Amino acid sequence: MTKDNKAKVTDSKAPRKSWWGRFIRFIRNLLLIFFIGSIGWVVIDWFTPVFITPLMITRSVESMTQGKMPKNSKQWVSIDQISPNMVQAVVASEDNLFLTHHGFSFDAINKAFEHNLRGKRMRGGSTISQQTAKNVFLFPQRSYIRKGLEAYFTVLMELIWSKQHIIEMYLNVIEMGNGIYGIEAAAQELFGIHASQLTKSQAAAIAACLPNPRRFNAANPSPYIQRRKAHIVNVMVKIGPVDFSKKEAPVKQARRYKRK
Repeated sequence: MTKDNKAKVTDSKAPRKSWWGRFIRFIRNLLLIFFIGSIGWVVIDWFTPVFITPLMITRSVESMTQGKMPKNSKQWVSIDQISPNMVQAVVASEDNLFLTHHGFSFDAINKAFEHNLRGKRMRGGSTISQQTAKNVFLFPQRSYIRKGLEAYFTVLMELIWSKQHIIEMYLNVIEMGNGIYGIEAAAQELFGIHASQLTKSQAAAIAACLPNPRRFNAANPSPYIQRRKAHIVNVMVKIGPVDFSKKEAPVKQARRYKRK
């Protein structure tokens, strides 16, 4: 092969190598921006209330496409303005190992998987941390990509936020009725009181509706919700108050309850 032919072959390969290098750098920079941006987002939410979520946007768009006026009833309250009964109720109903796991409960995931294999009503294995990550940072569409991002944000939250802040965020953003988001709005619209005034029974009723808050009404519970509420109250008694300064006590009580 002559020198001229070798030069032509080298020249033809150079643009392909250059294009591939630019592509790799683009992906690297994109991932770097995502990691820095997502960490910054989680840090900012540690210090500031969240007033709008992707789910609220989704519900608003759904209402407008149906020719309805969107309803977004929401009012942020700090954890000390939320009744301990409500904290206890959601831990009892959604994730009674919340204080000791690091974002994921593999025991709950396995039980949900076994339950669903038996062909019963579909049950999720998500912890309160995972539900918070989904509600604060992600849109509700189900996909493997979204589940992966949910796991990623769950890890970030558990590393950066305290358990107390996670439960505060959860109770302020979760959907609790048609156009109702957060416990303060739910307490006012359902019972005409503030979140700090919720009784054990009222808190359990709200928690009982969380799997499908747009279908069920805590203020006018169906027989199914009444049964769920009674069960949640029973678990609340078994696990005791949620004490963020003493992580072990309620979890041990919860495990004793499970073995009964």
